[in-house]
Amino acid sequence: MFSLQANAASGMAVHDDCKLKFLELKAKRTYRFIVFKIEEKQKQVVVEKLGEPSQSYDDFTASLPADECRYAVYDFDFVTAENCQKSRIFFIAWSPDTSRVRSKMIYASSKDRFKRELDGIQVELQATDPTEMGLDVIRSRAN
Repeated sequence: MFSLQANAASGMAVHDDCKLKFLELKAKRTYRFIVFKIEEKQKQVVVEKLGEPSQSYDDFTASLPADECRYAVYDFDFVTAENCQKSRIFFIAWSPDTSRVRSKMIYASSKDRFKRELDGIQVELQATDPTEMGLDVIRSRAN
């Protein structure tokens, strides 16, 4: 019941598919990444794109529009200094400088509630241009 309620701050609901696909990424590793978008007319967050497990970080960044806000989740695999294989689930709030002010405000006011719906986020990043979420940044934040 709670998941269908709209966010009081921004009036955004979260489509069930968002949580289902995230659980598949987290538990089954079905996807490498998920890009979410706010449908302003329907006042809800929906899944826009799913990345296959074989897709790279470059494929992921290429799927984010240059001038529109998005939320995204990325499952980052890495090897520790002790040679252990690990993974971290990143939540990325993509809000490019060139996006509309209204869009930035809607995404900013809905972010915390949406993130709470996705249980298992380990690292959060806020990015306004590609350099703020480069692979070097991801690597340094993963450890």
